[in-house]
Amino acid sequence: MKKVNIETSFTVFDNIQELPQDIQLLMEKAIETRKKAYAPYSKFRVGAALLLDNNQIVVGSNQENAAYPSGLCAERVAIFQAGSIYPDAKILKMAITAASDVNKTVSPIPPCGACRQSISEYEFKQDTPIEVYFMGEEGSIYKSDSIKNLLPLTFDKNFL
Repeated sequence: MKKVNIETSFTVFDNIQELPQDIQLLMEKAIETRKKAYAPYSKFRVGAALLLDNNQIVVGSNQENAAYPSGLCAERVAIFQAGSIYPDAKILKMAITAASDVNKTVSPIPPCGACRQSISEYEFKQDTPIEVYFMGEEGSIYKSDSIKNLLPLTFDKNFL
């Protein structure tokens, strides 16, 4: 038996103003989209914005449903929309923000497991890392250089 250590690392920005200008714009798009989320059940709104290699920005917000498994997270709404509209474009950067209608969200909120797997699929497909920036309603922003920091043991088509 042996023990394996897996390390991840993130860059942490104290606030939006510390972000590079292009990421500030991307995060502002995510915030704007977050406010349009359909979250009547969880009261937890999430917005995502993607920057593609064709300079297009694609956004998504979480869309809930009374039959809970039928809803979709903001990240997957944005990714699947980008894949549908721009099937040959690469996703370069993703900005994610989350806010609760009940409590102020000041901790960075990372993508859920299902979204991490979906981001991983696109990162694998395009053979290019996707930078992921995530925050709460306000406060610090975490940057991951690749989804592999958030999902280090990926499952991809090579296992099938």
